[in-house]
Amino acid sequence: MSRDYQVSPELLGERITTLTRLADLTGDLVATADRLAERQPMLGTAPPAVELARRLRAAAGQSGLAGEVHAAEREVAEFRSTLTEVSADYTNRDADAEQAVRDAGDR
Repeated sequence: MSRDYQVSPELLGERITTLTRLADLTGDLVATADRLAERQPMLGTAPPAVELARRLRAAAGQSGLAGEVHAAEREVAEFRSTLTEVSADYTNRDADAEQAVRDAGDR
């Protein structure tokens, strides 16, 4: 059983464009999460309300929502970068192989 595969640089380019847009949207989400983490919830001054506000801010901070969104942003950026490198490498290798075939035909 043959397991052939094809790589389409055009389709990879579309994926890279989509990942770029996703990275931009994730960046917007990071900014929103950071703003939420900085806000003090208006729950009043009673000790339970103050404790709840503290917990909500902690959940939104770097170890919570904002941290998760930052991590997602990094992952998307790394994947986009890897996909861009793979696409460029494939295109270069394909061009090299094509040139090698031409050179062999000229002999």
